[in-house]
Amino acid sequence: MDFVSVRIITGDVARLVDFYERATKASATWGNEDFAEIRTGSGTLAIGSTRTVPLFAPGSAEPAANRSAILEFLVDDVDGVYENLKEFVADFVNEPTTMPWGNRALLFHDPDGNLVNFFTPVTPAAIEKFGR
Repeated sequence: MDFVSVRIITGDVARLVDFYERATKASATWGNEDFAEIRTGSGTLAIGSTRTVPLFAPGSAEPAANRSAILEFLVDDVDGVYENLKEFVADFVNEPTTMPWGNRALLFHDPDGNLVNFFTPVTPAAIEKFGR
């Protein structure tokens, strides 16, 4: 089994895709107006419209309601990324902070309120773990 992607359901696909394209500096691939994907070297962030939910099961997903998952992105320089994000991120949880497990992490909310963590390994153990 391979873990392939995480999908966010949103009421405004274009707004969320634009946000993640700016944040990741990666271009989205659009399937149609209700679905897009941002692919990285290790996984995919899929963004789907609320109009897609009934295709799975009506009421099975609700936009802007996440309070338990964190989307995490490994970046080369979290402090540099922070400088870029300050131009358009409205809700930072914290500035880059070195965590006890060896990552320098930056937490913020996307426009739908999903928690996002951009991090860079900085201790020898964390660097070894992520091969950086």
